[in-house]
Amino acid sequence: MTTTTPSAPDAALAGRPDRSSAGALLLAGLRANMRQYGMLVALAFLVVLFQIWTDGTLLLPNNVSNLIQQNSYILILAMGMMIVIVAGHIDLSVGSLAAFVGALAAVMMVRHDMPWVLALALSLLVGAAAGAWQGYFVAYLGIPSFIVTLAGMLLFRGLTQIFLEGRSLAPFPDGFQNIAKGFLPEMGPYTQYHNPTLLLGLVAVVLLLVREVRDRRRRAEYDSEPLPTGLWLLKCTAMTAAVVAFTLTLASFHGVPVVMLVMCALLIALGYVMRNAVIGRHVYALGGNKAAATLSGVKDRRVTFLVFVNMGVLAALAGCVYAARLNAGTPQAGLNFELEAVAAAFIGGASMSGGIGRVTGAVIGGLVLGVLNNGMSLVGIGTDYQQVIKGLVLLAAVGFDVWNKRRAGH
Repeated sequence: MTTTTPSAPDAALAGRPDRSSAGALLLAGLRANMRQYGMLVALAFLVVLFQIWTDGTLLLPNNVSNLIQQNSYILILAMGMMIVIVAGHIDLSVGSLAAFVGALAAVMMVRHDMPWVLALALSLLVGAAAGAWQGYFVAYLGIPSFIVTLAGMLLFRGLTQIFLEGRSLAPFPDGFQNIAKGFLPEMGPYTQYHNPTLLLGLVAVVLLLVREVRDRRRRAEYDSEPLPTGLWLLKCTAMTAAVVAFTLTLASFHGVPVVMLVMCALLIALGYVMRNAVIGRHVYALGGNKAAATLSGVKDRRVTFLVFVNMGVLAALAGCVYAARLNAGTPQAGLNFELEAVAAAFIGGASMSGGIGRVTGAVIGGLVLGVLNNGMSLVGIGTDYQQVIKGLVLLAAVGFDVWNKRRAGH
């Protein structure tokens, strides 16, 4: 029996890390998350482009705060719309429902002197009822969501005109306005920065790093190959740097806007439900294959109903935020909000066929649109050209989804 001794080059190669497998792992990870990472790269590219184009105006602290507040209601709607689309449906009524709830809140506070906290609570309940009403027709009567919500769009727009009698109602109490225009109060010693914002930034960094460590350990436990250590450390460093830069930018102005805290709470809650809760997995199952999900025991009617109730509540919240920012309930509120929310969801990774998409992706898509709007306005591009550019961005995002599916099919 003879044995062979490996040559010197073979022995040297055997002692080296398998770079080809690491590269293949990286490529596989990028392909699996191409829509999500692609939009992050696109967002970073747009920020750098307009930062240079506007001579540094885009990332000035006051403009960053304005960017958050200006797009807050679209981001709130986009989170709900992403869940609706993942479930395999669409909601065209959210803009009109937001306008109607804003008008209702104005009537309660301005005409009837209702405390703003009570008016806000009742407004959210009205949004839930409107969502439940539409969800009943879609889930239990089997009417397509496109038809139901198209009818809702016309209905709520008409009710807005009726409630406001064709006029704007103003002003609102300061507490209600602070939902959209307020900032976290300053506390602690003078440091040239907003102390509570610095503390929140530190907490955000710690939570992000803890989540990354847990995800890496979980992948190892389930024999799922994680990113190579060097790439993982680079990812953590980039995330930390981004959060620190964003925190210092806000802390050098008035601090964290109140509406940003609201959006972060929604993002964490909805993200957790869609990732970890049973109903979140059922939403993905329904959107992916309704027949198979139903055979597996998913209560499709109940899940669809709750998806529209959630959308109704978020539309009501968006309507209140928009009204608070304007300090008025107006008949023209909410125009094209549904189109912006749908565009944000698709740009953020939603699939036309349902079953695919993340709440964080909707926020990224909304920020892409927000930076586009803000940056183009700062450089003086007219609204007509802005619409053309946003339309092309949406078409490119959906086209990329179709191309991805065809390539996966091969």
